[in-house]
Amino acid sequence: MSYIVLARKFRPRNFDEVIGQEHITSTLKNAIKQGKVAHAYLFSGPRGIGKTSCARILAKSLNCKTGPTITPCEKCDSCKEINEARSFDVIEIDGASNRGIDEIRALRENVKFSPSSGKFKIYIIDEVHMLTPEAFNALLKTLEEPPPHVKFIFATTQANKVLPTILSRCQRFDFRKIPIVKIIEKLDKIAQDEKMNVDKDAFFAIAKAALGSMRDAESILDQISAFSTKKIKFSDVADVLGIVEEDYLFDIADMIFKKDAIAAIKLIDRLINEGKNTSTFISGLIEHFRNLMIARVGGRSLESLLDLPPEIKDRVLKQSQAFSIPQIINIIETFVATQEIARKIDSLHIPLEMAIAKLAARESGAEQIEKKIEVKKPIDKNPKINNFQESNPKARPKTPKKEDEPPKEETVLNISLEEIKNIWASLIENLSKIKMSVATFLQEGSLLRVDSDTLIVGFLKDSTLHKELLEQDNNKKLVESNLKQLTEKDIKIKFETIQDSPEHHDSEHGPLIKSAMDAFKGRVINRWHHKEEQE
Repeated sequence: MSYIVLARKFRPRNFDEVIGQEHITSTLKNAIKQGKVAHAYLFSGPRGIGKTSCARILAKSLNCKTGPTITPCEKCDSCKEINEARSFDVIEIDGASNRGIDEIRALRENVKFSPSSGKFKIYIIDEVHMLTPEAFNALLKTLEEPPPHVKFIFATTQANKVLPTILSRCQRFDFRKIPIVKIIEKLDKIAQDEKMNVDKDAFFAIAKAALGSMRDAESILDQISAFSTKKIKFSDVADVLGIVEEDYLFDIADMIFKKDAIAAIKLIDRLINEGKNTSTFISGLIEHFRNLMIARVGGRSLESLLDLPPEIKDRVLKQSQAFSIPQIINIIETFVATQEIARKIDSLHIPLEMAIAKLAARESGAEQIEKKIEVKKPIDKNPKINNFQESNPKARPKTPKKEDEPPKEETVLNISLEEIKNIWASLIENLSKIKMSVATFLQEGSLLRVDSDTLIVGFLKDSTLHKELLEQDNNKKLVESNLKQLTEKDIKIKFETIQDSPEHHDSEHGPLIKSAMDAFKGRVINRWHHKEEQE
């Protein structure tokens, strides 16, 4: 007898065996009990989470000899035929290979015929989103008013590609990814039935790699069991899948906190030399710091959002206290940027080392800002406090009218454009350590002039998007605070759109032109650009 893979051997046979989809199985069971089974269902969700299995179980429940029932007997001819995929009354169609209008027209003709032995003729169309628009349209009338003996069950991983006219004719059920803890429970049961000896750490690694798919987890366990003939350990899973132990993620986080860049880079180099998947490692780091962020924000009150075993969840909650929320967000942004950089070059090794070197440096950009920038309210050195109460309110002097008040003097900073140009590179460098996007956008601008307490930065028309992003309050305040750190002056910043190249503006506000404007109290009303004639 040929070998049956675990994913098929342990496929759910009834609603109670379906894992992680209680919101769907309970609804379907109640519909069967109350005789309210719809003529068309749409099951949507990621791969390997039970869509087709639920469709077959529903078909068995309706066509079972004792049915309609919520617990198929598994003994009658109808149940056996459906389990073995040879029932004439339950037709499974692959939407990817039968997507044309001709196939749907043939289906439309076949629905007229009564079931051969069961109570219903049930059509299960997998990957229904692959049907062409013409095929969908050909199905509309039949789907709206099918014969009483016909049921349709559609399954798809991309419900957004199904026509709205089809969706409106179906009852839709959205399947969810299966939590890691429930996947581990099912794998443990399979291992016991198959007489496998598997470590808990190995179960966790398999469940995590499956990304919420029970079928993927069973397939990985099948593969690992063939790889290791003895006790299955985490190292076996790591060797086959190229994944990194959870302990290493905690170690990297500790090294970033302790600013031990040397140890962190050595660890990464060792993992890469051992053949670990760098892309998976970066994704693992992002997920790990996401868990730290959730734990830091809510602690135990948000632990339900941490899809982790209890012992690892406790470690995450403990380690999260070492970081501030802004630090964690900065780390996540850095690793996400690392993924973006890695897409542009062939090596993932270098961007990962760059990220670690930046994050585990002795003083990160974020920490420098926290230490050096002090936001204080201005204090009046000579406060005027009126501590007495006037005995004669009528003798109170009249408040002078607003027009009599002297105009407020504008704040003029004793700083030149040249001085700002001298520190501009340092400003860009500091910003790149905190928020790379702001530094990149600001670098596209051109320093134009200083008006009283405001620095004017110009952007060409094709850089309008950069200008708009820099004008956002959080980005603008970040630039101004860094500028204050370098100049020790409260300089505001303003962004303008310029029509021509920055060089023209630089020449307009050059020292020669500026001195002429000051001498004659004039202003620039027009510009001409001289071009030398070629001989």
